[in-house]
Amino acid sequence: MLSRLTEAAEDLALPSAVLTFDPHPREFFAKHAAPPRLSTLRGKLEQFAAHGITRAIIARFNAELASLTAEAFIEQVLVRRLGVRWLLVGDDFRFGRGRAGDLELLRGNATSFSVEAMPTVVIDGERASSSAVRAALANGDMEHAAKLLGRPYAISGKVAHGEKLGRSLGFPTANIPLRHKPALSGIFAVRVAGLGATPRAGVASLGVRPTVKAGGRPLLEVFVFDFDQPIYGVRLHIEFLHKLRDEERYPDLDTLSRQIHTDMLHAREYFAMHK
Repeated sequence: MLSRLTEAAEDLALPSAVLTFDPHPREFFAKHAAPPRLSTLRGKLEQFAAHGITRAIIARFNAELASLTAEAFIEQVLVRRLGVRWLLVGDDFRFGRGRAGDLELLRGNATSFSVEAMPTVVIDGERASSSAVRAALANGDMEHAAKLLGRPYAISGKVAHGEKLGRSLGFPTANIPLRHKPALSGIFAVRVAGLGATPRAGVASLGVRPTVKAGGRPLLEVFVFDFDQPIYGVRLHIEFLHKLRDEERYPDLDTLSRQIHTDMLHAREYFAMHK
């Protein structure tokens, strides 16, 4: 979709721009029932930039925006504020108060710009969608999630100080706090960028650490193979390549330490087979 957008922008001699909403409309209407985010706002903007998008417009989704009818959204947002000349949307795009607007209404009211619909993308017989990606991540099928996304699923964030538990167990980890509920959990073989010119292999734990504390907040902990330097404040990009197992609660820290050692061996075996 982004490739088609940049192609059209070049043909029309116009800047390419993406309109995105924050928070997601479903978070605004039912915060606790909304699906997990697949990326942070910053991660989304980084993806836009990586694909050559010139501008990203972030629309704060609030009560005022939610109250606009579909027709008012076209006139006030697309025409007056953005000056849209050409628009690309998904073929199932819905917008406006009560999700009353659809592709047909959009085209019928687009008097000053043209509208193109992005056809459905099918991967291995399944429609590529955010719901399909979330399902693949929840099932631990990282390979299928990567096919749907066109790249490995990834989380980016800054390394923060933690409780130093991993270091005391012999496995110093980079701790990355998460602001939103993640779309996956468990132990994973990962590839880590941000520590030099070449990404490094490692293993990551994403979850609430039930052996350490009850009712903990989700945390991403990454152990990078053959690396032991202070990296607090460094922004890392972690690609989730393969799920090793689900998160579990162990009776004591010694048992947890032995399992972490086993996870390391399994992750190294994965990378040895996928060079």
